[in-house]
Amino acid sequence: MPSQLKQLESMTTIVADSGDFESIKSFVPTDATTNPSLVFQAAQKREYRELVEKAVALTQKSAVSDKSADLIDTLFVTFGIELLKIIPGRVSTEVDASLSFDTQATIDRARHIIELYENHGIPRDRVLIKIAATWEGIRACEMLEMENIHCNMTLIFSPVQAIGSMQAKATLISPFVGRILDWHKKQDPTAEYTLDTDPGVVAVRTIYNYAKKFGHTTQIMGASFRNTEEIRGLAGCDLLTISPKLLAELNQATDPIEHKLSIENAQKSDIEKLTLSESSFRYLLNDNAMATEKLAEGIRGFVKDTHKLEQFVCQEFNM
Repeated sequence: MPSQLKQLESMTTIVADSGDFESIKSFVPTDATTNPSLVFQAAQKREYRELVEKAVALTQKSAVSDKSADLIDTLFVTFGIELLKIIPGRVSTEVDASLSFDTQATIDRARHIIELYENHGIPRDRVLIKIAATWEGIRACEMLEMENIHCNMTLIFSPVQAIGSMQAKATLISPFVGRILDWHKKQDPTAEYTLDTDPGVVAVRTIYNYAKKFGHTTQIMGASFRNTEEIRGLAGCDLLTISPKLLAELNQATDPIEHKLSIENAQKSDIEKLTLSESSFRYLLNDNAMATEKLAEGIRGFVKDTHKLEQFVCQEFNM
């Protein structure tokens, strides 16, 4: 029996969730995702110091007036370029999460990130711009997709965020499986969940079925896994982004994996179609305590790690 990782690769596109190049090389995934937390962790490692130095040098030479923003974008792009040397597909690069409630600023930073990639000969179809799935972020995605700048809507915890992103024709959305489970466990620490009742898994299945039932082109990528059982519960999803630790566990296990998600089954589901306005989006998101809390927490966390990254680099290189 082939490894569970090999079995999954026959059902879904595997994406590495890491900024550590060596761990990614071990598994050769199709795509890779990064975020401020992962880049901050990688930037502190001695083996990546040369990359950080390169980003600093490029920032110092840049004519961009906002050196702080340019440093962060250049760091993210520098790591993204290295990842693209390893993987055959796309890399996801994050817009500063502090802009999550500013549509135009998000658009401007996304364009800047794409410009940095294109200045290094990387075509925009190999890059996904990660944007938090707020109302303002979704509107930015809608405009960017019209410019052939492809978006990965992140920090998705509810169907309303997912559906809003689908209506904006986002290329990809990333529901956060493990963080949904974290919230429910915090509410009831004694609760036990199976592969089919894990609330994060259930949420992604619902989102996947909605997308396929109503013909949306947006791809669904399960993210933020806490264990391999959650991953197995979403076998057949368009994409799954997985940490090196869990990739290694899947690579060592050989138990058979059942195909859980399919377009055929999605089209048989009894999900009702939802058309969103700004007011209905905001109300339905607000009505979901878990999604509201985890979205806010996620944005705060990414902003905090972005500031840590900037401070670390400025101290190390006397900027």
